[in-house]
Amino acid sequence: MEPLSSLERIRSSASAQPLADTLGSLLESSSVLFQTLVPQLHDKLQNLPSPLESYAQLIELAINQVRTWDKDLQAQFISGHPRIGETKNLSTFSAKEQGATHPTATPTPPKVLARLAHLNAYYERRYPKLVYIIFVNGRSRAEIVCVLEDHLGLEHSLSIDGPSLDAAVPVEVGSQTWLDELHRAVMDVGLIAKSRLRSLGVD
Repeated sequence: MEPLSSLERIRSSASAQPLADTLGSLLESSSVLFQTLVPQLHDKLQNLPSPLESYAQLIELAINQVRTWDKDLQAQFISGHPRIGETKNLSTFSAKEQGATHPTATPTPPKVLARLAHLNAYYERRYPKLVYIIFVNGRSRAEIVCVLEDHLGLEHSLSIDGPSLDAAVPVEVGSQTWLDELHRAVMDVGLIAKSRLRSLGVD
């Protein structure tokens, strides 16, 4: 990520690359981030009446910009984050947040990873076009299993395949319930990004 001293360069540079590098690290790299968010936010930053005060402000501007998009673009944006429980192709930040790189971390039991995979699939049946995003905030994957079960209204269990995916009644895409979930996920992406700033000792 660009150092704190580069905030003004990020804001005023004729090139969008410093902004792309920073947002790609804090918000997770994705095609919609680079092709849509970065150009839009770059134009907005160059027209700000005053310099950026913090990286936290930059994140807020980015999330507010995402919230102006149509629902499909916002859904693509949150899909840039890995699913909870994924173990491959994680960014450095995501691996750390999911406990995959901590030297003293106890490996996640396979049954927990299997349960998360099933719950993710169940969630994606319940909320078509969305993936489950949550600000982990130091919680283990086993703790997130319980959080996701509660979110879905399911009993706590480590059953690999229960309940059946066919039991997940889809929420209509674009309905208020679906939009509320999309909004929650976008806001949690912002919380994750601000947590990443704190881990770097900046704000």
